[in-house]
Amino acid sequence: MKVIFQKDVKGQGKMGEVKEVSEGYARNFLLPRKLAVEASSGNLNALKEQKRREEERKNEELAEAKELARKLENLDVMLRTKAGDGGRLFGSITSKQIGQHLKQQHGIQVDKKKIQLNDPIRTLGVTKVPVKLHPKVTATLSVQVLEGE
Repeated sequence: MKVIFQKDVKGQGKMGEVKEVSEGYARNFLLPRKLAVEASSGNLNALKEQKRREEERKNEELAEAKELARKLENLDVMLRTKAGDGGRLFGSITSKQIGQHLKQQHGIQVDKKKIQLNDPIRTLGVTKVPVKLHPKVTATLSVQVLEGE
């Protein structure tokens, strides 16, 4: 019997996959637990429509990420903090602070986890910080640290 898996079933198939399984396994285990539905023509068409919508959503997310990357490439985030001799900061600038200033100064919401700052910024000047917006899109944000406050 052909079934369409509604959820991942270990050893059998992944969600959205169409597979041939034994009649008893489908009737007694998969169908009652709503792990799969019978692969009728209506269900197959619904699966195709669902995959099409999912693909559209992914393309839309990619386009939004590219647009945001274009904006971030042209931005300059300016942070003011106390500094000592030789341009060393008292404390450091973290990805959380960069994300907060990006929202305050430019109104752009970026999760701090997406700002890929290996080590906190500890000196004055301009630092290029990569921001991973999407698995296929990474932007470079210019962060300028100035003495002040």
